[in-house]
Amino acid sequence: MIPTREQAYELLKQHNKEEYHIHHAHAVEAAMRHFAGLYHEDPELWGITGILHDIDWEETSSAPETHCHVAPEILRNAGVDESIIHAVQSHGYGICTDVEPSTNLERTLFTIDELTGLIITAGLVRPSKSLADLELKSVKKKWKDKAFARGVNREIIKQGAEKMNMPLDDVINETIKALRPVEQEIGM
Repeated sequence: MIPTREQAYELLKQHNKEEYHIHHAHAVEAAMRHFAGLYHEDPELWGITGILHDIDWEETSSAPETHCHVAPEILRNAGVDESIIHAVQSHGYGICTDVEPSTNLERTLFTIDELTGLIITAGLVRPSKSLADLELKSVKKKWKDKAFARGVNREIIKQGAEKMNMPLDDVINETIKALRPVEQEIGM
């Protein structure tokens, strides 16, 4: 089954209580819906996958190597379609799983999961505290500063852009565009 958006958020909230994680799910959902449009794919499926991608994070955060390994059981018990489960597992490729992203949806999720955090953080340090005036050059400047958003794995983002066959600058620009309309939902 492909859950509705409401069902996906309800399931997410059963397993994630911290507001930050709900904001992150909103950000990834928005970016996934945006990229689905660029690929002429199903924005509902892509958005639902974005919502559910970190469903096991709070349960596995003390042992990050188990992230993406608890999610399949949670999602299967809820009757969620195997395509979403595979995508959720693949977003941890090379970090905590060996499930390689093999579809446009999976490659996009793999890439933008990390990138949304970098972009949001770059927006929050602007005088406007907004993405409305955030530009690629500002993100690229922050990208070079390894102390900035140090938890963001830039190598994963670069690998992901390559897997998407899209220039990194384009991936960043499109992700900024995707997040602007949902600033409030993502805690900005």
